[in-house]
Amino acid sequence: MRTLSLRTAAGLVALGGYIAVIYAANWAVQRFGLVPVGFGLRAPAAVYFVGLAFTLRDLVQNILGRAVSVSAIVVGAAVSAAVSPSLALASGLAFFSSELADFLVYTPLLRRGWLVALVPANLVGCVVDSVVFLSLAFGSLSLLGGQVVGKSWMTLLAVMVLAPVRRWYVVTPGRASGLSTAVAA
Repeated sequence: MRTLSLRTAAGLVALGGYIAVIYAANWAVQRFGLVPVGFGLRAPAAVYFVGLAFTLRDLVQNILGRAVSVSAIVVGAAVSAAVSPSLALASGLAFFSSELADFLVYTPLLRRGWLVALVPANLVGCVVDSVVFLSLAFGSLSLLGGQVVGKSWMTLLAVMVLAPVRRWYVVTPGRASGLSTAVAA
């Protein structure tokens, strides 16, 4: 029987967290509606969970690969359909769109450092996700500013929590996994 490495186990935890956050985002919109996010702005309550999802998605991609991170969106959207089929569809399409944007920004920049890749990728993903979700779920972009602010708060929080331990889960693409190949930000 083969045992999981600590790195793989952490990837599976991130994967579970990512799927759970997709579900929680849709549940929060149904349960709480609009919430304040600062600066006098409001956004759908999902904003706090989706901001975390961007960083969890990057962790899943780093540890388990791109195919797993895309599959997690499908699973998250399917589970979210129990909360609201229309929100699950809007959410799933928004996550797929932001995932594509993330691949285009995060993956090539990762060679230059984790923060160099994470910050612009999350900002691009945040805007793409917000535009797609708000258009499909609400038919309006009037909450776009609140969406971006709320997701940015949660991305900042996730980066602050994860930055101290990034060396064991962020590796330069194309190299073997391990501490010695870690990317420093």
